[in-house]
Amino acid sequence: MRWKAFAGCLALLGLTLTAAPAQAHGRDPGRVVLGAHDGWAAATTGTTGGAAAAPADVHTVTKRSELAAALAAHPGAPKIIYVRGTIEGNVDAADRPASCESFADPAYSLPAYLAAYDPATWGRVPPSGPLEEARARSQANQAKQVVLDVGPNTTIVGLGGHAVLHGLTLRVTGDNVILRNLNFADAHDCFPQWDPLDTADGNWNSEYDNLDLVGATHVWVDHNEFSDGGNDRQPSYYGRKYEVHDGLLDIVNGSDLVTVSYNRLHDHDKTMLIGNTDKPAYDVGKLRVTLHHNLFSEIGQRAPRVRYGQVHVYDNLYLVPDPAAYTYSIGVGVESRIYAENNFFRIPAGLPLGQLVHYWKGTVLHATGTLVAAGNQWPRPVDLLAEYNAANDPDLGPDVGWTPSFVERLDPTWAVPALVLAGAGPGR
Repeated sequence: MRWKAFAGCLALLGLTLTAAPAQAHGRDPGRVVLGAHDGWAAATTGTTGGAAAAPADVHTVTKRSELAAALAAHPGAPKIIYVRGTIEGNVDAADRPASCESFADPAYSLPAYLAAYDPATWGRVPPSGPLEEARARSQANQAKQVVLDVGPNTTIVGLGGHAVLHGLTLRVTGDNVILRNLNFADAHDCFPQWDPLDTADGNWNSEYDNLDLVGATHVWVDHNEFSDGGNDRQPSYYGRKYEVHDGLLDIVNGSDLVTVSYNRLHDHDKTMLIGNTDKPAYDVGKLRVTLHHNLFSEIGQRAPRVRYGQVHVYDNLYLVPDPAAYTYSIGVGVESRIYAENNFFRIPAGLPLGQLVHYWKGTVLHATGTLVAAGNQWPRPVDLLAEYNAANDPDLGPDVGWTPSFVERLDPTWAVPALVLAGAGPGR
């Protein structure tokens, strides 16, 4: 990450980096619970994770096999899992490093796949047949190792500010889960699928987010870091990047009552998806999510992209250094009800303000208190809704039909860069 650039942003604003107040100073980090007003995850029963765990249900793990065993122990009982050091997901049963080739089905190879499904000869038809089936089996082989389910009443917390989950997907499926102080890096798919119908030119699509919330409720995601881990340089095939990464943090399949706070999400394209289908199968009345005091830096899109949910997006910092790699920040999807306030954007000079918001069949957006610093200019107030409507059709309306009630502290927008850069991420 470009930390010197961050410091330069602060200097331009007349701000300095100061240490953030320590959370739960002197307390066992595994016993920390969400504040009573801290976002949607505080609603109804609140979020306590594994804070009530008995001594036998407190684990310290240093490798994948230990993490998997701790997650599977005493299903439903409160548990605390401390992560120490780096845990690698792409390993075998004995925690020895495993390559992509080790997961490959005998009938699969990338050269054969590229030759078989070249659009010039295969056409605009989804891949099918034995080779595509072998790719799917290969992907399933990898999934058995890299995807770990997180059940209810669980706290997972990194120790020392340097706990890394590398190449792993944590899939939260239970109620009452806390994930804090972790570095999620490079959940990558060894076997992406070619989809000739994704956009006019086709695209490579992959599985595995760093963190998935799938039908989960009461989840607090706090003081973590999410990125591709530097593994974002991939070749192009069929004229499209061979994309091995999906999302950083996705909240889908009717997940509900989630707070995402003080995280760093950076160096990625499709960052955060809230709601993964336009069809109202299980999301209506759910997907209530709060995002506050997060850093979105050097990302392409989805910060977040929302369907259906009542999503409160406040006091977040958006740093956009490269317009060529940037698509949009806030995606207004089907029946979404986004309430955005006091967010700070630093963007390149000349980037259209109407590009900060993107239309995905939604109809409304509340956006107030926004400050934008373009190029070397001093930050100025911007009406995101007016800028979007001036540049795009159809217009979005301002009435989202709700007002946030779970707000622990709404900071003034001018203070957001210093607060987020000093306070977001592991060990802060």
